[in-house]
Amino acid sequence: MPSVALATCREFPNLDDDDQLLPGALAELGITGVPAVWTDDAIDWASFDAVIVRETWDYSQDRPAFLAWIRRVAQSTLLLNPADVIEWNTDKRYLRDLVEAGLPVVPTTFLEPGDDAEAWQPCVGYDDFVVKPAVSAGSRDTMRYSASAPLGAARAHVRSLLDAGRTVMLQPYLDAVDTVGETAVLFLGGEFSHAIRKGPLLVRDVAGERVEGLFVQEQIDPRDPSPEELLAAQRIAGAIPGGVDRVLFARVDLIPGPDGAPQLLELELTEPSLFLLHSDQAAARLAAAIAARLRAAAT
Repeated sequence: MPSVALATCREFPNLDDDDQLLPGALAELGITGVPAVWTDDAIDWASFDAVIVRETWDYSQDRPAFLAWIRRVAQSTLLLNPADVIEWNTDKRYLRDLVEAGLPVVPTTFLEPGDDAEAWQPCVGYDDFVVKPAVSAGSRDTMRYSASAPLGAARAHVRSLLDAGRTVMLQPYLDAVDTVGETAVLFLGGEFSHAIRKGPLLVRDVAGERVEGLFVQEQIDPRDPSPEELLAAQRIAGAIPGGVDRVLFARVDLIPGPDGAPQLLELELTEPSLFLLHSDQAAARLAAAIAARLRAAAT
């Protein structure tokens, strides 16, 4: 019987509630799915027919170690998603590539270590803006600020990230987050599977203090994407290195811009929540996609 490792972190050794559907769905197809903590040196990753990256939500605390693990696993067995895609996706400077490809991305300014921590201005034309590191997960170290208020706290946040050697992102806080919410469009096995609505996360000025674990708790509801959102998501997914068919899963997080047209917040290809609980048969579709990848690797 084929077996796959469902890579997770020490905080979720048995996977979260969402991914706990996956071992049962895999078993229906004659595949054993085993939760495995990625930092556990005792695990023989080569003993699995594939390793599926799931709740490795602590990777941003040591990205170099995570990427080294990714490369080792990819040399010994089938890794999903592929190592080069994960390396590209775990640094949000990938957004630059998508902008250069002509895709609709929320306006983003990057500040690099060594840049003047004081030589920046809030996002012009927006009431609020967001400061976050380019390597992060679960909204950790991400804060929302008012552009019209004193900028001391925001500048201190930027300075602390730059001083720690981290690239900083500045993005406008789009009002639609509080009304329409984000639309996360999920692709499984290269095909559109389902979508959900994510409610607002960030409270002005104090957002970072709300993260007590690996991620901020989210309000999630099923949603049918609009034709415009689905088209935008398909275009963005098509820009994944090697194409969307190359990845087992992809999540495209969209938000309406000032003109109402969907803009990309993030393209999640590493360890995104896939919201399997929020769509009938989503776990079965993911299991079927894994089975297809195993068959292809065996030929």
